[in-house]
Amino acid sequence: MGAEAGDELTLLYQWSGSEEERLNEILKPLVDACGIVLKPESTRDQALLDTKVQAGTPPDVAFWNVAQLVQYEDMLKPMDTLGAHGENYADFFKDPGTVNGKWLGLPVKADIKTIIWYSPVVFEVKGYTVPTTWQELETLVDEMVANGDIPWSMGMESGDATGWTGTDFVQDIMLVQQGPDYVLGLISGDIPFNDAGVKQAWETYGKWATDPIYTIGGAQGTLSTGFLDAIYKVFSDPPEAMMVKQSGFAGGEVASQYPELQYGTDYDFFAVPGAQGLQGGADWLMAFNDSPAVQALIAYLSSTEGGAAWAKASFDLSPNVGAAGNYVDPALVKKGEALATTSGFTPDIGDTIPGGFGSAEFKAISDYVNGADLDAILDSLAAVQAEALQ
Repeated sequence: MGAEAGDELTLLYQWSGSEEERLNEILKPLVDACGIVLKPESTRDQALLDTKVQAGTPPDVAFWNVAQLVQYEDMLKPMDTLGAHGENYADFFKDPGTVNGKWLGLPVKADIKTIIWYSPVVFEVKGYTVPTTWQELETLVDEMVANGDIPWSMGMESGDATGWTGTDFVQDIMLVQQGPDYVLGLISGDIPFNDAGVKQAWETYGKWATDPIYTIGGAQGTLSTGFLDAIYKVFSDPPEAMMVKQSGFAGGEVASQYPELQYGTDYDFFAVPGAQGLQGGADWLMAFNDSPAVQALIAYLSSTEGGAAWAKASFDLSPNVGAAGNYVDPALVKKGEALATTSGFTPDIGDTIPGGFGSAEFKAISDYVNGADLDAILDSLAAVQAEALQ
């Protein structure tokens, strides 16, 4: 792409520690081939990025959230003018990074939320079978109850963000009952949040989240149990519940809390059965500069070689088709297969709708679990949604 030895490339991202080491591992072939000098800066504070942009000194590239693609739209360089290999990404990965017809964000790192964690050895002892359809999951839940086991650990306490595990669960239920286009319609505002499909999903979630025969402690347990504790309870000895629906990070939390447990034997996951797509998060590369070094970075990361390097570094998942078949971590191999074969990928609703919708959604689901009227809750959320998207 015309980059020369000694060309500097400034990067801003939120990663540090082992994550930063993995990124450097991924970028090493590019650095070795071109002689580009990386000038990275790591921060969790978006205000630093805002300050740099407002001062007219943005980084050459930033790895940040999809909302910043809209925020900085007028200052970003379109990916297809920088040498990005768009053919290596499904449309449902490119679409969230496209603003007013311009492809401004390259999805580089992804994690999936539409999965359920369980203990294979416990399932085997109790005679439970991993479900492959939503009906089979409902049947399994009822079988567990009849057997005297609590099916779910659904704790969602998380300080000011209490409720996010519940809204994640509801969105996955929507993917089962309605599909990814429906979820995207809620994000765009084409479907109001008090639509019947939303109510159906909330009621399905509420049946399990409020009843002590289905989840640890019933409604109060759901509200007061920390989201990490909710994970641990499934893998304690003896287990307090049989399953927890949680994102891909849960595996690392189990390994940290219970280092003696083995992935694939003592803990594992399966995709939410019947889901017509996946819910997940992604980190996006955005370019404020179109220098040869920037073009080289984007051409490399979006190439099949770049996707393979990302997978081999075990830095979560890559939306790049080149990642398929190149994961080495057993859990990432399985998650990578789910990502590679999905027919849709939807971002978190609350993270994507602006104007404080996410916080309103967290409070709403907490109120619902606490017994508030669902119709009134969804009418209120629809109003917040409409105002945010007007």
